[in-house]
Amino acid sequence: MDRQDIRIRTASVEDAEELLAIYKPYVEKTAISFEYDVPEVSEFRRRIAHTLEKYPYLAAERDGELLGYAYMGPFVGRAAYDWAAEVSIYVKEDKRKLGVGKCLYQALEAVAKAQNILNLNVCIGYPDQDDEYLTKNSVQYHGHMGYQMVGKFHNCGYKFGRWYHMVWMEKLIGVHVDRPAAVIPFLQLGREVLEKLGVDVQENR
Repeated sequence: MDRQDIRIRTASVEDAEELLAIYKPYVEKTAISFEYDVPEVSEFRRRIAHTLEKYPYLAAERDGELLGYAYMGPFVGRAAYDWAAEVSIYVKEDKRKLGVGKCLYQALEAVAKAQNILNLNVCIGYPDQDDEYLTKNSVQYHGHMGYQMVGKFHNCGYKFGRWYHMVWMEKLIGVHVDRPAAVIPFLQLGREVLEKLGVDVQENR
């Protein structure tokens, strides 16, 4: 797949059904997600809408097909953590290792910088040994994308009858100064700013 064919655009609640179809296998067949049950479409819509109140929710698209999505959310949630955000990404099962994730992460990072966010954090399930539900690939991938390991919580996730660790990785994307600029909510960035960052603004369908 030519990465130039991949369009990164804003997602909306109208994409919920297609995005949930991408997420569903991660819940049902892997420990990449620690959820046990696939959410209802209505719940997925609620999650998207809640995210967009402050953070980006981006989709990768090619010829009208959604290939994956990525979004940010609050890190811990207290005011002092405002300049840090947790990132999540999911790519369609048959579209992995084609550059979709990299395109999404590059766009997400550009948007985060425009919002004045300084730290990106990611929470990753981590096995002692690779198995059919979870491998160490995500940690290796995030390392390739510039994230550093910062912490490990032992045997804190139980799924498919097995215990899994959880690790945190982080990437610093800005300078930490005495008086940081306020974080700008995603929807306040505006179409012109987003398009300069390579993110198309999807009109409501």
